[in-house]
Amino acid sequence: MRRHPWIFSGAIAAVEGDPEVGESVAVFDSEGKQIGAGAYSPHSQIRVRMWSFDPDAVIDESFIATRVAASVGARAWLLADNTTNALRVINAEADGLPGVVADRYGDWIVCQFTTAGAENWKRVIVDVLQRLMPCRGIYERSDVEMRVREGLTPATGVLSGEQPPGEIEIYERECRYLVNVLEGHKTGFYLDQRDNREIIKPYANNADVLNAFSYTGGFGIAAIAAGAESVTHVELSEQALDMAERNTALNTCEVKKSSFIKGDVFDLLRRFRDERRSFDLVVLDPPKFASSKGQLMKAARGYKDINLLGLKLLRPGGVLATFSCSGLMTPELFHKVVADAAVDAERDVQVIKRLQQSVDHPEGLCFPEGLYLKGLLCRVGW
Repeated sequence: MRRHPWIFSGAIAAVEGDPEVGESVAVFDSEGKQIGAGAYSPHSQIRVRMWSFDPDAVIDESFIATRVAASVGARAWLLADNTTNALRVINAEADGLPGVVADRYGDWIVCQFTTAGAENWKRVIVDVLQRLMPCRGIYERSDVEMRVREGLTPATGVLSGEQPPGEIEIYERECRYLVNVLEGHKTGFYLDQRDNREIIKPYANNADVLNAFSYTGGFGIAAIAAGAESVTHVELSEQALDMAERNTALNTCEVKKSSFIKGDVFDLLRRFRDERRSFDLVVLDPPKFASSKGQLMKAARGYKDINLLGLKLLRPGGVLATFSCSGLMTPELFHKVVADAAVDAERDVQVIKRLQQSVDHPEGLCFPEGLYLKGLLCRVGW
């Protein structure tokens, strides 16, 4: 038994009785031996998501509360060292709570309940979070496509306490960011890139930096804090770019060091190439290119194209920080795509460090899909 938490519909020989959506069901192997319990989702291809591989486990309020408490406790050190007031509190399958995401932003917690099982235990989870991490309010951002595949309707709104304001100020070490948890990507901010924003800082000092797919400016602001000579933010969303400019002003009076360019990143980087612009540090953090296996090869071509352009824009000795958040893109395939881009760019490239999501976004060893964010920190040859 591999202890993978997903059981697909094609792997189920029979369903006894008529379990309700989100109900906890006993799971048996082909020899009739009970192997654990999971949440039943009749509308999804992932028919059962395992709560536990203990055949004696009882999935009740106490079980769920214990899982939530364990998740909160595992992150206590991150708040205690006072380097940030924003972190992931529950990371779904990796924390034994499939479909549950909870992110802390200052005095508010933002949750997503994306599966039938998570929806079934929503109230218990919210109550435990409020008790263990007292906050001004808990807000729901279950407005993702996955809920539709689970037979659930999108849901947003206050679950406990006050509604968060339109913008919440958070900090990561010396950097501050405004976050729109009501409408921003994911739950409002890319908390999973926090560690990587620190990692790029040594390479940003006195550097001309290109922050492509900049969203609200995270990597660029970290670069300015590290002493970058200039930062060019490129982003398609005018709203996100406006927030990036405001976040820059929040962190430094030297806003003149930053420029903000709206447009399609692929087109703009081709223009930079044709204009012979160059940079010391290029950050490529694109949105998900593949949502299904059928899109994977097209996504690979997109990643190769953007990395080819990024490598061509680097000065000798320059550094590329490149990422993929497509869960279907394995680290091995992503490495091959970037290597192929280096060959086509005719650049000799070293891998300095392999990158992944921040420590509060753990992956389960039996759940490789949990390593959705992967990246490479590369240096081009002289």
